[in-house]
Amino acid sequence: MPTIYLLIVAAFSLLFPVKPEKTYPVGQIKTSKGEVLFWLYDETPRHKAIFIKLANEAYWDSLTFNRVINDFVAQGGCPDTPAGFSGSPYLLEPEFVPAIRHRYGAVGAGRDDNPGKLSAGCQFYIVQNRKGLARLDDNYTVFGQVFKGMDVIDAIVAVKTDSTNTPLTPIKLDVNVVNMTAAQLKKQGYVVH
Repeated sequence: MPTIYLLIVAAFSLLFPVKPEKTYPVGQIKTSKGEVLFWLYDETPRHKAIFIKLANEAYWDSLTFNRVINDFVAQGGCPDTPAGFSGSPYLLEPEFVPAIRHRYGAVGAGRDDNPGKLSAGCQFYIVQNRKGLARLDDNYTVFGQVFKGMDVIDAIVAVKTDSTNTPLTPIKLDVNVVNMTAAQLKKQGYVVH
């Protein structure tokens, strides 16, 4: 009897395969201060793709939040240099989206003062100003939104820094992409639309 039962179950599985539940890529930053999770926007496909690529390559895992300013941003990735980002292999055309703004928790791509407003895809920042930073809209690309861990970002921008806004005690990055189902996202405070 058990053999027949197994054959029936196997036949049923072949006739009616169970589709795996859809998952969504989510940005994850682990630091000594805690974990941050953020949604990656489909509306900014080039920035989303380079973030996923660099996270999967562990690009940021030897770097830090190199610039933190209370009521402004926590910024990490490739360092700001006097030469700007002209040598970066990750320069991206801007992807400004009218519905995606620099609000509290927005994740954006850093850039220098280049006239084309090209992003340095290897540098990101998280808006920590609770009122948002409207002056950055349509000047810097927002490609994500934090939905868990803004208390961590608040703690990061509150650390002691030097005259260049670099934390005196380095805050190392562990940046990943985790795949989550809609149910897992909802449990963490984000509802997929």
